Amino acid sequence: MGGPMAVNLLNKGHSIVVYDVSKEAMKRLEDEGACVATSPSEVASKVDSIISMLPNSQHVRSCYAGDKGVFQTIQPGTLILDSSTIDPTVSKEMAGLAGKKGAVFMDAPVSGGVNAAKGGTLTFMVGGEEKEFEAAKVLLSSMGKNIVYCGEVGNGQAVKICNNMLLAITMIGTAETMNLGMRLGLEPKLMASIINTATGRCWASELYNPVPGVLENVPSSNNYQGGFGTALMVKDLGLAQAAATDTQSPTPLGSLSHQIYRLMCNSGLAEKDFSSIFLLLQEQNK
Repeated sequence: MGGPMAVNLLNKGHSIVVYDVSKEAMKRLEDEGACVATSPSEVASKVDSIISMLPNSQHVRSCYAGDKGVFQTIQPGTLILDSSTIDPTVSKEMAGLAGKKGAVFMDAPVSGGVNAAKGGTLTFMVGGEEKEFEAAKVLLSSMGKNIVYCGEVGNGQAVKICNNMLLAITMIGTAETMNLGMRLGLEPKLMASIINTATGRCWASELYNPVPGVLENVPSSNNYQGGFGTALMVKDLGLAQAAATDTQSPTPLGSLSHQIYRLMCNSGLAEKDFSSIFLLLQEQNK
C-alpha cells in the first residue's frame, strides 16, 4: 500500500522524499514527481514529517535505530507516523528514542486494503500524544478517510492486531461457507448475494469475496495476486497471539486461524493473498 499512499500525497500537493529497498518502487515514485534518497537517514535530513510502512518489528528498529537509520540525522520537531503493523512495545520503544532526539513518534497502522489505498479511503488508527494528533490527522487525511485517535503510543497497534485477528477468522468462515455451498450445488454469486443481505454478511463476503469471479477487482479474481499476503497475515496473527499470552486472554479461534494460515504458507500460498484460504479448502477431499 506504500506506493499508492505516496502517490496520494503527491496528488494532494505534498513534496515528498522517498526511500525503499526496491529500486523499482522508487523509480515509479520518482516518475510521479517524488525525490529519491539513498537511505532512511538521508530522508530524515531533508524532511519535517516522516511516514513509514515496513513488514515487521525488526525492520522498524533497523529503519529508525540502525545503521543509516532515521535517528542518525532526524531534525528536532519532526513528526513520525509509522504505519507498520508491529508489536506495540516496539512502537513505545521507538517513541522513547524519538523523544530523546526532540522528535515525536506516533504509531498509525492502517486498514482498508489495496483498493482503499488507491482511493484514499483508508482507516488510520493513531496512538501517541493527543496534542500531536491534529497535525497527524492533517497529513494522514491525504491518504485516508477515517483518522481515529486511539490513545497512547502502541494503542494504534493494539487496535490493528485485534482487527486483523477478526479479519482472519471471518475470511476463513466465508471461505468455508462458500466452499460448502458450492459443493451443495449453489451458484457462488447467488449465494454471496443472499449472504450479503442476511445475517452472515461481513467484509470478507461482501467486499473481498474469496471465490474467483464473485467480485471484480479483488485478489481472488486475479489469481490471488496483490492484496494482503498470507505470510503477512501469519505475522499479524503471531502478534495477536503474543498479546493474548501477555494479557492471559483466551483466543481459541484466533489461535486456530494462526495455525491455518501457517499451514497455507507451508502449502505454497505464502505470497498469495490471504483469501487464498479458499484454494486450500477447495482441494480438501477431492
